[in-house]
Amino acid sequence: MNLNVEEIKKFTVSAEISLKNVMKFLSDAKSRVVFVVDESGKLTGSITDGDVRRAILKGVDFKQPISEIMFKAPRFVKRSDRKLEEKVKNYLVEEKLYAIPLLDEQDKIVDVFFWHDFLKFHPLESPEKTTFTNPVVIMAGGKGERLDPFTKILPKPLIPFGDEPIIDKIMGNFNKHGFSNFILTLNYKKEMIKMYFKENASAYKVQWVEEDEYLGTAGGIGLLKELVRETFFVCNCDTIIENDFKNILLWHKAEKALITIIGCHKEMVIPYGILEMEEGCLKAINEKPMFDFVINTGVYIIEPEVLSLIPAKQKLDMDYLIDKVMSRGKVAVYPICEGWLDLGQWKEYKDSLYLLQYSK
Repeated sequence: MNLNVEEIKKFTVSAEISLKNVMKFLSDAKSRVVFVVDESGKLTGSITDGDVRRAILKGVDFKQPISEIMFKAPRFVKRSDRKLEEKVKNYLVEEKLYAIPLLDEQDKIVDVFFWHDFLKFHPLESPEKTTFTNPVVIMAGGKGERLDPFTKILPKPLIPFGDEPIIDKIMGNFNKHGFSNFILTLNYKKEMIKMYFKENASAYKVQWVEEDEYLGTAGGIGLLKELVRETFFVCNCDTIIENDFKNILLWHKAEKALITIIGCHKEMVIPYGILEMEEGCLKAINEKPMFDFVINTGVYIIEPEVLSLIPAKQKLDMDYLIDKVMSRGKVAVYPICEGWLDLGQWKEYKDSLYLLQYSK
């Protein structure tokens, strides 16, 4: 690679950096791994997106330094190694690493080797696109009242996002990772949605079920009992996620969960001064504090046996269904750090459009 000093800094962090900040660092570096160095620049550890995910699941505070969660024995190669390139390839293939640092005689990082510099495809990835038959259920029957008055004219799935309707963007993101079997739950302005798919040829398999009345955020899933026989995704039609759905499905299977909720880290600022009190007396005023949460994105992976818990043609919201499932089996959470857009409110929709335009 021959990275210069400034480029190497994009892939190195201090052990004192917080979990939240290393999440941002991983995102900015467009890498699945960064390397931890001490004040002199010596390699002391590494941290991957998987390490971050495990830390969030364990409930590690987002302000906690990564020294507590980093891997303290990272693989590396030395500048003095014989058959250096062969050694790098062996590490990348046998240990399925995404990157490996090159150290000098003082154990300081002088370069970083990436898998794509040596291999045509990563050992964890198939050279060909994997296809899945698992259905993706898009809840497209709501009135979209939070986007009123836009939704008085168009149903929410057909509202444009950039140069395509929201629902096409959702389908495209799933299809990138091999999912092309879609089922829509329809109600509000359903004829417009059906007409759209009849008039526009699609490379996907698209089916729909129709609600006779509004069945809530989960009740419509109960209409799928004759259509779904395998693990399936459920996605709100105002939610866009840029993530590897294939890996999330594999993780869900490994966890043996009945439902997996995809959650996303979110910073929330309270726009007021918070009064801290003790026995009726003021201790301190915390002005506009920021809190970190893992938010429900509205995307789920569900096992087909869960359908039996949904009463026929009765209104049921997803939180009640999840409560039911928790009493019978595992409900897992798959945390992501970025790549979630909530288009269900005007401000979020307009902000997302601005970001989309800015990114072009």
